[in-house]
Amino acid sequence: MNDLRELIDLIETKGSKKLELKSLPYSKSSLSPVLSSRSLDNHYDKLARTYVDRYNKGEGDPVFNEAGAFLHNIYFEQFQAPKTQNRPTGPVSDLINRKFGSFAGFKSKVLETAMGLQGSNWIYLSKSGEIKTIKNHAKRSDIKLLIDWWEHAWYMDYGTDKKKYLENIWRIINWNVINSR
Repeated sequence: MNDLRELIDLIETKGSKKLELKSLPYSKSSLSPVLSSRSLDNHYDKLARTYVDRYNKGEGDPVFNEAGAFLHNIYFEQFQAPKTQNRPTGPVSDLINRKFGSFAGFKSKVLETAMGLQGSNWIYLSKSGEIKTIKNHAKRSDIKLLIDWWEHAWYMDYGTDKKKYLENIWRIINWNVINSR
């Protein structure tokens, strides 16, 4: 029912609502070696921008394009320069420890969920502390931390080793952003 309501709202507001791709809060080179500038050029400048542009031009599936822009805006804003020992702090640390026993337990559950997926998806920690997935693109209001599990997110830097992508992504998570959600 929520998807139908979102579609109706989208149709009613089409023409008056324009999407924007949020500016990156860091330079493209600052996420290296976890995510390369080349990968960000492709993922942010081309792919994520295309969702926004296609939506604003009325091209393609408006629900898909809007959700793609929405998810990428959340995804890219949660990063910072890599840190060797980057661990959750504050309320998200408490949530993770309460739900998974430890950060290691949380990462293990995310890895298990991610590696069990076929095809392109998103994986996220919900505000209630559940690990959830989004097939294809869909807007969700309960996202705390979001991981892009589409090939374009890892292939340029990791080839087919998506497990290594997931192991490295923890190094660039900005836990202050996650706590602000």
